[in-house]
Amino acid sequence: MKFAKILTLSILAFPIVATAEEPDTSGKEDSKGIFSLVVENDKFAGSDQDYTNGVRLAWSSSEKDTPDWANSVAHLLPIPSDANKRITLAVGQNMYTPADTATTLPQPNDHPYAGWLYGSIGVVADTGTTLDNVMLTLGVVGPMALGEEIQNGFHGLIGSEKSRGWDNQLDNEPGLILTYERKWKEFFELSALGMETDIMPHVGVNLGNINTDATVGGTLRLGFDLPEDYGPPRIRPSLPGSDFFVPSEDWGGYFFATVEERAVARNIFLDGNTFSDSLSVDKKNFVGSLQLGVATTYGDTRISYSQVFMTKEYETQQQASEFGTLTVSYRF
Repeated sequence: MKFAKILTLSILAFPIVATAEEPDTSGKEDSKGIFSLVVENDKFAGSDQDYTNGVRLAWSSSEKDTPDWANSVAHLLPIPSDANKRITLAVGQNMYTPADTATTLPQPNDHPYAGWLYGSIGVVADTGTTLDNVMLTLGVVGPMALGEEIQNGFHGLIGSEKSRGWDNQLDNEPGLILTYERKWKEFFELSALGMETDIMPHVGVNLGNINTDATVGGTLRLGFDLPEDYGPPRIRPSLPGSDFFVPSEDWGGYFFATVEERAVARNIFLDGNTFSDSLSVDKKNFVGSLQLGVATTYGDTRISYSQVFMTKEYETQQQASEFGTLTVSYRF
């Protein structure tokens, strides 16, 4: 799906007017939790290679129900003491394949087969102008991640060709990622002719045997009633967003564009296993990303779609990566 199609669909889905006056929510704790589902797939871009599929399901607590341990953890971190805090729990799976999935032979110059099955727990702190996100992710890479079973099982259901090279996937290895990121809101804001615009810079770091990298970037939003969020969520390592949102009106929505540069020291899906021999490729140490999309809120529901474009991640990569991201979040 090309960007012109995305733009057309976005305009059709974009809410034109808000239907309620904005209440004063300053200083108040949000009493609702949020469920978020994120699906990423390169089929949205007409390909089936490299990062081919990701699914993540997350729950965020209300700000009024944050447990004491989360506040204790926050006091040990560079998080503002006056921030409203939530905990986030998430589970997910990512899958990676080479371009040629019909052969059973090893492909040393292409992306190794890999699955990544994980769970995450984190603390999110929102001051209204900054968002701090600290997350611990534990999981497993290799056959135990069930990449072959899930991908080929789904392909069988839809009558698609199965990927035949999963015997060459990365070996089983436990994985850990410690993530910290900060986003700044109100860095730049402008309202004119009923439209609102803002720019939100961000920085972040991932540490662990799965990913070790540092990021810097920013998000531009343009729309009506920009809700109290920091952009739609994504699957890590990724351009950041937020699982939670606190809309101030019944209708709202915005177009958004996010750019990011990532300095990569470790990527197990390209570097191969840490403690055993496996297929690997020569990764690039700097990777750029561009995300273009639209998000809309109606009541307690937020839906977004975006297209992500990435520069090449390894030296022998045939083409730059492109995939689509669909997110659905619901407040309860």
